[in-house]
Amino acid sequence: MEHVDGIDKGKVVLYALSTCGWCKKTKNLLNELGVAYEVEFVDKLAGEAREACIKEVAKWNERTSFPTLVIRDEICIVGFKEEEIKEALGV
Repeated sequence: MEHVDGIDKGKVVLYALSTCGWCKKTKNLLNELGVAYEVEFVDKLAGEAREACIKEVAKWNERTSFPTLVIRDEICIVGFKEEEIKEALGV
């Protein structure tokens, strides 16, 4: 998992695919907002690490679609939903 420094808004984890345009837009939004977060590019994982990550995503999003953004282990936003993300982060 890659850490991106920024303002601490609690644990923020983005599960994404490196080739996904919506995932890139979500990552760019988090960068623009200056929020600290972790990002995991699921398609760059292999074997057991990939399987474990997909299981983790499935806990939040049973369709395991991307992007899946988990905020403070309370809120899950699936897809690029700018206003919903801003509201959840309080920015």
